[in-house]
Amino acid sequence: MTVKKVSLSVINDLVTDNRVHKVALSLQKMGFEPMLIGRILPGSQAVERVYPTHRMKLIFSKGPLFYLEYNLRLLFFLLNTKVDVLVSNDLDTLAANYLASKIKGKPLVYDSHEYFTEVPELIGRPVVRSIWRWLERKLVPKVDAAYTVCDSIADIYEELYGIDFKVVRNLPVCSELENIPIETTPIPGAAKIILYQGALNMGRGIEATIRAMQFVEKAELWLVGDGDLTAQLKQLVEELHLEGKVKFLGKLPLARLSEVTRQANLGLSLEEDLGLNYRFTLPNKLFDYIQAGVPVLVSNLPEMRHIVEQYEIGAIAETHQRKDLAEKITSVLFDSEMNALWKKNLPQAAKELCWENEEKVLLGIYRPFVQTL
Repeated sequence: MTVKKVSLSVINDLVTDNRVHKVALSLQKMGFEPMLIGRILPGSQAVERVYPTHRMKLIFSKGPLFYLEYNLRLLFFLLNTKVDVLVSNDLDTLAANYLASKIKGKPLVYDSHEYFTEVPELIGRPVVRSIWRWLERKLVPKVDAAYTVCDSIADIYEELYGIDFKVVRNLPVCSELENIPIETTPIPGAAKIILYQGALNMGRGIEATIRAMQFVEKAELWLVGDGDLTAQLKQLVEELHLEGKVKFLGKLPLARLSEVTRQANLGLSLEEDLGLNYRFTLPNKLFDYIQAGVPVLVSNLPEMRHIVEQYEIGAIAETHQRKDLAEKITSVLFDSEMNALWKKNLPQAAKELCWENEEKVLLGIYRPFVQTL
């Protein structure tokens, strides 16, 4: 039996795109031969995977010429490569994949990692946004199968384009974590640890949390990650004289990150409502906290609120106002009765919210292509 080849195209450098890596491994288990296609950046790390990868070095790095160059290069590569199923990850890779699928007569699958036309970068840029919306209207209805990251975005796409969007959430692989103990021994009298892990970028509620730390006692805020706002946030900490209460840990290797996460008393996911893409967000860090057995405090946004309320594993912050947020953080940290309930419920949430369960949905999406090729 001939192994069917699947191309998975992304516009990043593959290094940190854990969702596409997990999809590739799942497809491999199903009997496909996946190949990841991305680009290489000046500072990109080496990529070593158990499946083939291909990264293109581009002349342009942003703007219309960047997207045009990427899609042209991707199209030529796909046309000159044996591929049985093409997978486009996000709207910025869809044009090349659509043209290649039509020319080669091969099925096209669309994996939308976010509500692309509602990302903050496009808000306030009506011309650019209208171009992406036009492209989405023209191409998304013509794909052979589609899936996205949450129910809310799937419902919007189904209403807009009349096609069935499955939901494959970006959850951790539980089998990789099962040998790591969740319980940690607290140090008597030590400060409580409030953890934010992820990109230090706009719209993540980080500045609001730092300001709130002025009014939170017996606790430290640990920021794990890096991003566009790192320097600005460090300056804010200095201005507020919070050096003793806010720590920047930078980017950490996955093993070290897991270790740090398990030390936390509270995990934060306080995204701001900056358009529909953020409103319907289900950040990876939320599920990382859950897998580590850490109660969470999340914004009052529908997808995150649903997870927290369904499993009773944390609390909802109704506002980002600094004093209100500080009061909420304090109540969550030091309410021993509620923490006991959340800690009791977290193992079951961790068991259910894992990639192994999402993989079953993937199998249903890709099984027809195994049978018909």
